[in-house]
Amino acid sequence: MYFESHAHFDDRRFKNDREELLRLLPSCGIDYVVNVGCDIRSSKDGIRLAERYDYFYAAVGIHPHELYNMSSQTIEELRRLSEHKKVVAIGEIGLDYYYDRHPRELQQFWFRQQLRLAESVNKPVIIHSRDASKETYDIMASSNVRRGVIHCYSGAAPMAVDYAKMGFYIGIGGVVTFPNAKKLVEVVEAVPLDKILIETDSPYLSPAPNRGKRNDSRNLEFIVNKIAEIKKTTPEKVAEITSKNAQNLFF
Repeated sequence: MYFESHAHFDDRRFKNDREELLRLLPSCGIDYVVNVGCDIRSSKDGIRLAERYDYFYAAVGIHPHELYNMSSQTIEELRRLSEHKKVVAIGEIGLDYYYDRHPRELQQFWFRQQLRLAESVNKPVIIHSRDASKETYDIMASSNVRRGVIHCYSGAAPMAVDYAKMGFYIGIGGVVTFPNAKKLVEVVEAVPLDKILIETDSPYLSPAPNRGKRNDSRNLEFIVNKIAEIKKTTPEKVAEITSKNAQNLFF
């Protein structure tokens, strides 16, 4: 029923019940999960989980928070990891100007390098962008990559529509259920359903009514219900179309 397009089940917050939870998810209507890497370790951990669970896939990449010791050797390691049969994307990659853990010029450089990697290995990208909407868009527009998802989208509706016209999907997560999510509601209204993916970003960003608790893919139901309400359609249609979207992107 549901395609979870962005989760981090390698995270230590799942340490005590990870295997139990991952065995359970298919019986809860979770047909597919993409576990998204933030550094080499988490990318490898995601691949190991994907090897154990048929419905599970991995993305490999270096998050803009994790550029410590980044080098051309890191890019080559990602290239090698991307050859695994269950790696479906390069990500998450991008810019984070909210925390600014690394100089912005450095973030931009390694973002471009990972976009070039995705192009060379013919994989879609999973994009992280926080407080860097214009810079992220400009880099994406100037690249040759036209397959991917803007994860946990936080920009304005017109830019989301532009991304969709460029060929990208818009990732919608638990934030859409929050009372102050007017801007994201406008995004969902503006972007065609066939350009939307659903995601939890587990263990982060639990939707209402579970806000503040550890998140997992079972909460996709609340996200789907909210999108259906905004789009004036059924949850079943939202689940079906967003699953097809993700399959078209990743498979």
